[in-house]
Amino acid sequence: MFDIQPIGRFYGSNTAIRRPRHTFHLGDSSLRYYYPPSLPADLNHGFDTFQKLDDSADEHLDALLESMLALEKDTGKKCEADIVTWRGMMTKILTAPFDNLNGFEMNATRFQGTIFIEENNLYKNQQKQLQKNQIMPPGRPSQALMAYWGYKFETLSLLDKPWDPATREEIESRDELVVNNNTQYCSIVRTGIGQTRLLIAGEVDAIWDCKPDRKEDPIHWVELKTSAEIQNDRDMVKYERKLLKFWAQSFLLGVPKIIVGFRDQYGIVRRLEELETASIPNKVKRTGRGTWDGNICINFTGAFLEWLKSTINGEGTWRIRKLEKSSVIEVFRIEESGTGDIISPSFSAWRSAT
Repeated sequence: MFDIQPIGRFYGSNTAIRRPRHTFHLGDSSLRYYYPPSLPADLNHGFDTFQKLDDSADEHLDALLESMLALEKDTGKKCEADIVTWRGMMTKILTAPFDNLNGFEMNATRFQGTIFIEENNLYKNQQKQLQKNQIMPPGRPSQALMAYWGYKFETLSLLDKPWDPATREEIESRDELVVNNNTQYCSIVRTGIGQTRLLIAGEVDAIWDCKPDRKEDPIHWVELKTSAEIQNDRDMVKYERKLLKFWAQSFLLGVPKIIVGFRDQYGIVRRLEELETASIPNKVKRTGRGTWDGNICINFTGAFLEWLKSTINGEGTWRIRKLEKSSVIEVFRIEESGTGDIISPSFSAWRSAT
């Protein structure tokens, strides 16, 4: 059991961070480029034709492991890391000191010296069902419509090619495109927090300018988000809490810029704001309500990962769990042997043969 509180013990000296380096991606077919949408933008348009991805099936880490396998074949070298996981899992850990409301459940296994962590699919589906069943106050949009707003904003802000070769029609007809969240571009980065080497994969929304000619040059990614317009102090606190998640997601994958579309209660975007990911924690500290501290998040994560490495030290599968409103993260073994389908047969066979 790892205590989150008192968070004061994570204040002070900075935990070392390795700048995320994008190591690999499979194909460029789903790459998108950012170009600002026309304002005002109605995020409700096209909701009836939304092609929504069904992500209820348990896909484990299969896509990430396939990419690792392809990279290892390509380079002839094993991907060395202490922890391999999706960005979403690391976001939950990084924000835990200041996110008291939400819980999480993950499964983990140690394989050839590396800890592999995935979301517990049953827990994820239960949470989605609870959210779906939530009754909204009269006059408020449904959870499904509000989720659509985010995808619609992405569709309105993206192009299949850089702005220069894009035609005027391609730019101006984005509002008529069918919104589809099935094709998302995944990036894999090597990074490190404290003494822990991480390999993280996550979806990235778009490229800010154009793709660099050289593979090793950094890509100027941009993340797209929507948020309610800030009317009062309560809205400001809610927005700051959102900023914690925005910052954590982009920080982990090395995404330097976030575009926020501010919408009214009816889902109409009236203005855009560009945020530099690196400057968000200072902005919150300096001009906000001080609801969170990025330094504490990083120091906490460094300490927690060190503890996790020494705790998940043997065979079998493990559960990493934080209950809602709890101030502790529990880690316990749920299976004495095997890898609980976290490691795909193809990856296991590849590693056994090399």
